[in-house]
Amino acid sequence: MINSIEKTWFRYQGSLRPNISALLYCALTYFGGAALILSLNSVLMAIGTFAMAHGMIIASYMIHDCGHNALFKSPHHNAALGSALNWLTGGCYGMYGDLRTNHMHHHVDNADVMTFDYRGYLASHPVQRKIVEVLEWLYVPAVEFIMHGVLMLAPFIFKEKKDQRFRAVKVIAIRFSLLLALFLYSPMAYVCYLLAYVIMLTVLRFMDALQHNYGVVLALVADNAELTKHRGDRDYEESHTFSNLISARHPWLNLLTLNFGYHNAHHTRPTTPWHALPKLHQALYGTDTSVVIPFRKQLSSFHKGRVARVFGDDSETQGDRFAQRLQSGSAVGVSGVSFLTPL
Repeated sequence: MINSIEKTWFRYQGSLRPNISALLYCALTYFGGAALILSLNSVLMAIGTFAMAHGMIIASYMIHDCGHNALFKSPHHNAALGSALNWLTGGCYGMYGDLRTNHMHHHVDNADVMTFDYRGYLASHPVQRKIVEVLEWLYVPAVEFIMHGVLMLAPFIFKEKKDQRFRAVKVIAIRFSLLLALFLYSPMAYVCYLLAYVIMLTVLRFMDALQHNYGVVLALVADNAELTKHRGDRDYEESHTFSNLISARHPWLNLLTLNFGYHNAHHTRPTTPWHALPKLHQALYGTDTSVVIPFRKQLSSFHKGRVARVFGDDSETQGDRFAQRLQSGSAVGVSGVSFLTPL
């Protein structure tokens, strides 16, 4: 029976159990965490906050696999699941199709593509810039909040998305009604949800910040040559991609982010499902650790570069400077490139 279901629905043999397990875990932690938060017991609310946050994190990386059609044989089924999970992550204001298209640019064009130039906006608004930099110094993911906010308003800002306005109004009405109901039920429960959301954003941006030194390309202002100059350049892709494992010694710890840290392996074969990435990484690199960023260095770079990362450091896109900084724990990296915000 299991083999029949796997052969009929899933893209790869051996995918049914790990994917169903991940989805069940996601549902249990998200909705179970919500129940604990709603209990209004302070200890249970604390546990529920972290449980819900991790449910959001796993949902996010399952969406990423759906975007690569790595779960099911049918792209339609991958899209349906990805769209549903996006309601758990708060990324549902944007269209799943836009999310997938934007992420495919990242892989095909070997670039971090943005439509909304938040850096340009902050550069021309010094008060807002200072507020964002202070919040980032306090570890508040202000840039991510900006990107999610613009995602919400994108159909009213960008004319090419104006056909999504009615959908955006419906999604905003539903989401904000639920948030208002939660606040009226208990302001503390509302705070717990917000904290869970901040934890998710922080983990996702931590994983995104140091995986590439491509440089940001603004899709609306860059000409085609700028956007596509590294398209299909596998050598460029590999030399500008880094794996940020939580632990090389204890691989099970990487399941906390659904093996997203095996990023070189992912870029080598983007349709490889999350549960097969450790084996692929081992086959590709063996004991070679040159592409792996030690976890302590990741923490050091994330901490030291938290304010500078708002605008980034363009010098890191050239030569070996970024790789050297990664190994010394002083890399700046990039912000605002989450696959959940296709902007």
